[in-house]
Amino acid sequence: MQKIKIGSHVKMAGKEMFLGSVKEAASYGANVLMLYTGAPQNTVRKEIAALNIEAGWEYARETGIEEIVVHAPYIINLGNTVKPETFELGVTFLEKEIKRTAAMRSRILVLHPGAHVGAGEEAGMKQIIKGLNLVLDENEDDVYIALETMAGKGSELGAAFEEIRAIYDGVHKRDRLRVCFDTCHVNDAGYRLAEDYEGVLRQFDEVIGLSQIAAIHVNDSMNPCGAHKDRHANIGKGCIGFDVLCRIVHDERFAQVPKILETPWLCEEGSKEKTLPPYKEEIAELLKG
Repeated sequence: MQKIKIGSHVKMAGKEMFLGSVKEAASYGANVLMLYTGAPQNTVRKEIAALNIEAGWEYARETGIEEIVVHAPYIINLGNTVKPETFELGVTFLEKEIKRTAAMRSRILVLHPGAHVGAGEEAGMKQIIKGLNLVLDENEDDVYIALETMAGKGSELGAAFEEIRAIYDGVHKRDRLRVCFDTCHVNDAGYRLAEDYEGVLRQFDEVIGLSQIAAIHVNDSMNPCGAHKDRHANIGKGCIGFDVLCRIVHDERFAQVPKILETPWLCEEGSKEKTLPPYKEEIAELLKG
């Protein structure tokens, strides 16, 4: 059996930047990690030269961290036809994020496909395809855009596997697309992962192809199947359950796929503030099986 690629979302901030990210991941016993290149809610970014990339990778090699995943910020909404300036910002910023991802030596940039914000699914889907074509037609970097499976809250697109397939079908450079399979989102979108693990994966394989999964977000869900809520729960504390999440982590079909935990931080006893990362314990539990 191959070594399982598993880690969590980590911060990148302060003077150490990427080096600090790697140190955090190593403290959890991770061998992969995921990060934002800056705050997910805004466009403020440091120059690539200030990200401390070389020092981070040197420490990564010492601690057995082999791969990183970058997550694009939430401010990118390629599905917006209502506000042209939002769409234009999304295209411009996604172009820059691809450059930063390549500079950080990652090949996977996870992207929420987009939301139609009231204009309707058809208009939103066409706009997402348009935006991806504008970005990818002019970009030659060796980076995949991994479209994340969404929960379907609000006007989010990409909750149905068929919607992601339709994006693939409309993108000229579809070989540059991949999928980030989020277990919480798939559950909340209405796929019965907890009751029919193989059935859901078979359906995904038929519509998109399991080979297209480039990253897996391993999250339990606070809500029952089909709730369209997108509220992550800690491993084994939600409606999906430990056994199913452990199964996907150990699934040989995904041996080369990084599995990333995005589960909620915990409170110290007697406190209401979430100050304790759960990742060291959850990674150990999942690896133990």
